[in-house]
Amino acid sequence: MASPADSAQAYQWRHGNIGRLLNMAVQRFEKRVLEVMAEAGYDDVSLSQVAITRNLDAGGTRATEIAKRAGITKQSVGELIGQLEAIGLVERVPDPDDKRARIVHFTPAGLAWLKAFEIAIKQSEQEMREELGATTLEHLKQGLMRYGSGGDASRGH
Repeated sequence: MASPADSAQAYQWRHGNIGRLLNMAVQRFEKRVLEVMAEAGYDDVSLSQVAITRNLDAGGTRATEIAKRAGITKQSVGELIGQLEAIGLVERVPDPDDKRARIVHFTPAGLAWLKAFEIAIKQSEQEMREELGATTLEHLKQGLMRYGSGGDASRGH
């Protein structure tokens, strides 16, 4: 039988694998973005709600498409959209092509929030650039874009 120390060493791979490292980096980055947003007076949006805004096109998007892009259920998307509607960032309007469907749009307040979010992302990314170095960050972004698009960098958004 292996000793606890042997077991700990045998499972060391769990702490340094790329998935865990990426997850830790994403958590740190998103925490910083939310801190910057709070400093700008936008402390009422959660990371779950940000998943909706990240997948909402400036011209509006159907909730089913948001769910697909975010990788979450339509029911969860509907609940999160409702929360964002309650704080005035989005609204649902009839789809001109299908009267049964609705399209989610940013409200004017939502567009102001989106501008603050852009600033928060850019500030957080600049802080990351200062810590990692410009070349490292650029290589990281290029590699993640290529990997995230399945090896075809031209598919990155």
